[in-house]
Amino acid sequence: MIDIKDRVCEAVAGKIMSAEAAAEFVKDGDNVGTSGFTPSGYPKAVPLALAEKGKKTPFQINVWTGASVGPEMDTAMTQAGIVARRMPYQTNNDLRKAINNGSVKYTDLHLSHVAQMTRYGFMENRRCVDVAIVEACKIIDLGNGQVGLIPTTSMGNSSSYVQCAEKVIVEVNTSQPVELEGMHDSYVPLDPPNRKAIPVEKPEDVIGTPYIPCDLDRLVAVVPCDITDKVRPLGEIDEDAQKMGKNLVEFFKSEVAAGRLPANLLPLQSGVGSVANAVINGLVNSDFEDLTVYTEVIQDGMFDLIDAGKLRVCSGTALSPSPDCLKKFKKYIILRPQEVANSPEVARRIGVIAMNTAIEVDIYGNVNSTHICGTKIMNGIGGSGDYARNGYLTVFFTTSLAKGGAISSVVPFCSHVDHTEHDVDVIVSERGVADLRGLSPKERALVIIDKVANPKYQPLLLDYFKRACEACGNSQTPHIMDEAFSFHDRFVKTGTMEK
Repeated sequence: MIDIKDRVCEAVAGKIMSAEAAAEFVKDGDNVGTSGFTPSGYPKAVPLALAEKGKKTPFQINVWTGASVGPEMDTAMTQAGIVARRMPYQTNNDLRKAINNGSVKYTDLHLSHVAQMTRYGFMENRRCVDVAIVEACKIIDLGNGQVGLIPTTSMGNSSSYVQCAEKVIVEVNTSQPVELEGMHDSYVPLDPPNRKAIPVEKPEDVIGTPYIPCDLDRLVAVVPCDITDKVRPLGEIDEDAQKMGKNLVEFFKSEVAAGRLPANLLPLQSGVGSVANAVINGLVNSDFEDLTVYTEVIQDGMFDLIDAGKLRVCSGTALSPSPDCLKKFKKYIILRPQEVANSPEVARRIGVIAMNTAIEVDIYGNVNSTHICGTKIMNGIGGSGDYARNGYLTVFFTTSLAKGGAISSVVPFCSHVDHTEHDVDVIVSERGVADLRGLSPKERALVIIDKVANPKYQPLLLDYFKRACEACGNSQTPHIMDEAFSFHDRFVKTGTMEK
């Protein structure tokens, strides 16, 4: 067994056991809350043991995480058939197939809602967390029957899951450096009617503790582990992403010149993935300095801003860096629970600039960020809605084309709506910037078709819009009901949205 005695206090030494032994604490039908967010800081050894246990003796559990996790959870447990329900976000191919074929029930939630809804008893069987399984790099003795869990590369929902779980299992991962201690800010808001304002007034504010407190009598197992995070490599920054980054920077410059943004902008929030990372990277080559970030996932682009001397502080709920970036972070980064990192209250107070990616947008400014052709889930809504509705400025990014031009990312009507026209201020593609603030639906349509849509599909979109206006008597939001999804219908039948 891996030696972790130098990482744990004497109070828990007698609870060290194998992953297989710890897995016996998890029972059929349990609600299991785990650490992990965009596969960082998630448990590995116990989920693998649970998967093996399920192959021998079938059982099912409800798996609640922070967001996406690694293959030791979503691949192994899905293939073993032990996942009954999964929430609130995922990016795993095996799990996605299981969700879309109906073998796993999936609850897609705004990420800021998950911890509080869990504590309220709103979820499966109206019970809270039966077992919390969290990763730590160290366990310290707090005295008075409590220990402190030092998280690793994510906070996610760990603080709340540990607080309300009947049983807690901690994986102490020796692949994670103990130098992570001091980066975390664990804070769990009180629940209504006793809730107070979350006292974050600027991204660098620290409001909680650098550890997650846990009662010794609920900590049932400490499991040694040395399995690394399976952080996904980000794609190369392609020409379209570079253009989107440049378009964003030019838009920001115009906003500063007009007095609508300060010279160092406002706290930046950026979604997950290659496009979002590339857009943030675009700021590296800009003139903007003394930037701040208040986001969920801290990706490579943020580290490039640090290297360029442009970033003062970066607050998030998870690190998702490549291994080369891991040595650069501690001085600049604060990791918080996701209900604080994604808090609508805080986003509104500090004036977050929300920047997220769309699968498709429609001519009136609605955004689909979750479903392919309206039916098959891709990943989930994640935290985009938390910020979009409450940001000082809300920006969505999309390339104008997908699938080699077979798909137009601008359609007459989104096949699934995650963010309504009311929450979308700006849409950016490689072609330009559609500033929708203050426009009526018909005005938005013309701007989106002109600035965002690809020339290949502009004539089709304009033709639909003009005929819809005539058919509806120039009404507020014109649509031809039997043609609103015609782009999607053509794609399903022919493999392209072109006529």
